[in-house]
Amino acid sequence: MAAYAALVSLMHIIDKLERHHSPPISLNKQQVQSLTEIITFLQEFLEANNSPVSDEPDPLEMRIADAAYAAEDAIESHIVAKIQLSRSREAYNSPVSDEADPEDPKTVSSNHDDDDEEMNLFQDVQNVIQEMDEIKSLAMQRNTEKVVIHDKRRSFISASSSTEKNNSGMVVWSEGVVNGILERLVSDQRERQVIPITGMGGIGKTTLAKTVYSKKIIEQRFDVCAWATISQQYNTREILCELVSQATNKRKEQLSQKSEDDLELELYQYLSGRRFLIVMDDMWSIDAWDRIQRFFPENGNYSRIIVTTRLSHLSSQLNNNYTLQMDFLDEVRSWELFSKTVFGVGSCPHELEKIGKKIVENCRGLPLSIVVVGGILKNREHTLGVWESISQNLASEVNLENEKNCMKLLKMSYNHLPVYLKPCFLYMGVFEEDDLVRVSTLVKLWVSEGFLKPMNGKSLETIAIEFLKDLVDRNLILVGEVGSTGNIKFVKIHDLLRDLCLNQSKKDGFYHVIGQSSPRGMSSQRCVVIPRNTPMKKVLDDLSCARSIISEDGNVFNLYLVPLSVNIKNSGLLRTFYAYRKFPHTESLNVSCFKELLASQYVNLRHLAVDVGSMSSIFTSFTRLWNLHILIVSCFEEFTAPAEIWRMPQLRHIEMTEGRFYLPEPSSDDVVVMENLLVLKGIANFKCSEEVVKRIPNIKKLGINYVGRGGIEQYDYYCLNNIKHLCKLESLRVDCSNDFRAAPYVLTFPQSLKKLTLNMKKDFEWEKMFEKIGALPLLEKFKLWYGCFGTGKWEMVEGQFPSLKYLELYRCSSLKHWTAESNSIFPRLEKLHLRYMDELKEIPTQIGDVPTLQKIWMEFCGESAVMCAKEIVEEQVELQGEDLPFHVQVRLPSKNEALVQRLAGPNFEVICNRSS
Repeated sequence: MAAYAALVSLMHIIDKLERHHSPPISLNKQQVQSLTEIITFLQEFLEANNSPVSDEPDPLEMRIADAAYAAEDAIESHIVAKIQLSRSREAYNSPVSDEADPEDPKTVSSNHDDDDEEMNLFQDVQNVIQEMDEIKSLAMQRNTEKVVIHDKRRSFISASSSTEKNNSGMVVWSEGVVNGILERLVSDQRERQVIPITGMGGIGKTTLAKTVYSKKIIEQRFDVCAWATISQQYNTREILCELVSQATNKRKEQLSQKSEDDLELELYQYLSGRRFLIVMDDMWSIDAWDRIQRFFPENGNYSRIIVTTRLSHLSSQLNNNYTLQMDFLDEVRSWELFSKTVFGVGSCPHELEKIGKKIVENCRGLPLSIVVVGGILKNREHTLGVWESISQNLASEVNLENEKNCMKLLKMSYNHLPVYLKPCFLYMGVFEEDDLVRVSTLVKLWVSEGFLKPMNGKSLETIAIEFLKDLVDRNLILVGEVGSTGNIKFVKIHDLLRDLCLNQSKKDGFYHVIGQSSPRGMSSQRCVVIPRNTPMKKVLDDLSCARSIISEDGNVFNLYLVPLSVNIKNSGLLRTFYAYRKFPHTESLNVSCFKELLASQYVNLRHLAVDVGSMSSIFTSFTRLWNLHILIVSCFEEFTAPAEIWRMPQLRHIEMTEGRFYLPEPSSDDVVVMENLLVLKGIANFKCSEEVVKRIPNIKKLGINYVGRGGIEQYDYYCLNNIKHLCKLESLRVDCSNDFRAAPYVLTFPQSLKKLTLNMKKDFEWEKMFEKIGALPLLEKFKLWYGCFGTGKWEMVEGQFPSLKYLELYRCSSLKHWTAESNSIFPRLEKLHLRYMDELKEIPTQIGDVPTLQKIWMEFCGESAVMCAKEIVEEQVELQGEDLPFHVQVRLPSKNEALVQRLAGPNFEVICNRSS
């Protein structure tokens, strides 16, 4: 995995140098061609040789990774040397130019330095090419020797299944879960029906299927029952042989000479006319289903097929009406399984119950983990002293057993990931345990680390989102929070899977978490993770060769940048510096020290996310950061960026928070299109001139704010009418302070817009904007903050907001009457949020008829509007009954307690804010 990530990262560096409008160094064209050919071959080799049988690191993959790292270091070290040489020239005021005196000793020395650097670079890269050529030969030799032995795979599956079989009699689900599947199996639907069971490895899918499969009613109901384990690398003939053997009671030896076609025909003919139940365990792809399902005839006689899978998207393809999603066990079910594992039909002694529940808590709700730990205790003496000893040493005991049992299944999920997903999954381990990880942060880090391979002309950010959704579908990453329009906003990872990430990353040398042991030595650690509250001594000891530093506690760096830079032997090779303020008490980085480091050393940075006291610490030597992708800065200072920012086409994300950050107008003389720039946020008094529109054609997210009286002498001074020409813009936020005197009514929007937040000054009249906003075909999320309704009314017109899912109104003054002239409004609205709309007296009753509506929030709104919402609910209850598809939640101040008691009821929740 680390080898693949290193190759992709190396290819990114080469590509950036080749495409950069002003690269710091130039690579030899023949060497670029050779490197590209070898890298491409090795990437394809690793993609084809995924899923290793051994848990030990592959020596060949380690050699590939080391060679790729050596190439990166050689190239980036020469970039550092070249930039430092250039800086020295500037310091001595002796630039090498056409006007320079060729006889001047300084000029001669500079020319010699340049020649030496080019020769050294050529030789260093040539050495790497020779090493990679040897590796390529070894890889080609392995390809010719490769033999796929299915028996090994099958024996592992059988061993796993037998482990589960020993515990299959332990029911850890509610009777409702088991009965729900049984009802599906014996339902009166005549057509053949597929029943998917989905969930992460080790959660008990197979055990549940076996529990149902072994019920007496199943044997009585079906003429034929058969079970086959599919696996990712399935063998169709073996599956057919297994099914025919079980269905016909023939021994497999009798079937060994039959061809695959003969077995297929025999199975199909035997099942025809018979009612059958087939269990397809551990299905990994829809291709496997398409290949196998044709063996099962559609008899119209209530036949059923159960499929267990880890892939959520696969289950929906098998049956879009029903899927059983397996969840982690709650406290009660976890204790029940533990007790049955340890004591069988007996019960836990009272004196062991407290320590036993503490042990169970550490198993984190995963059934297989509970069974494994229970197996340890089952064979030990049942005394308080022994159990306390086990509890204290649970980490080592469970880790040992997890490697052999529980983690084996989780590891199998990892092994069978496509190689391009493996670094993405393992990277989840850099975040703290139980943290909710913001998706946008994760995507930016993935991009800057360089292990996302470009494909099909998509942006790296789009690829990252697709990979994330794939990992969610595989139940390896959990959705933590969904945004207002249904997008994944936060993700998390189960503790056991995080342990897998940490263990595997340690083996692969993918990253090092300070405080943990490093089997490969600190000299090989290129990505270093600094947990919260880590002592500085440990930090300084472990950063000697870091290329990425990840810390969510910015304080760990404050006032320590000088010793930090001394301790990083190759600080010029640092790529990712993530020390962004997460907590209110975090202090800004030392300004003068950080300024010097950016100017002289950190020239290869790709990702810079920091909290600083002065913007000058960032921008004094900004243009030396030749490969900077992500720039996120928190600073309370007012600052104008240097004009050179428009000549940095590698930038993908610029975000400023807290202070006022101004962009200069770009020069029309040297047009550099910033085609990679997707996000631009926190920009004050943004002027969207024609020149700016030309520079940022692919911008997707734009956050701008306007302050002061500047521009009032000229209509549309800020060129807001040009925003409509940003034809790929999907998210726009515009904030206007009350002292802003220009005319924001000229603001126009591109047809591509999906999310819009307008925070306007108090005298801004919303009615003047609704016609053009309501006509946006793709708009899903719309927030109106402040402003006013000059007429006091908002009358909805049919056809407006065709795609809107989320609407929020916040402190919009003077709005009293919100009505609709049509019965059809907001055809796709899911959520309505009204906040501090104290003058509002009515809302459209037609909102209750919107079929997609899920929720209406009302926070501190007027009593009349609340009563109107109550009437909407009552009207829909009369039409649909009490089980409505939506509900209303109202928050009122404490003085309205009488109203609270009067209104609360089904589908209408009222919360009294007693702090008001």
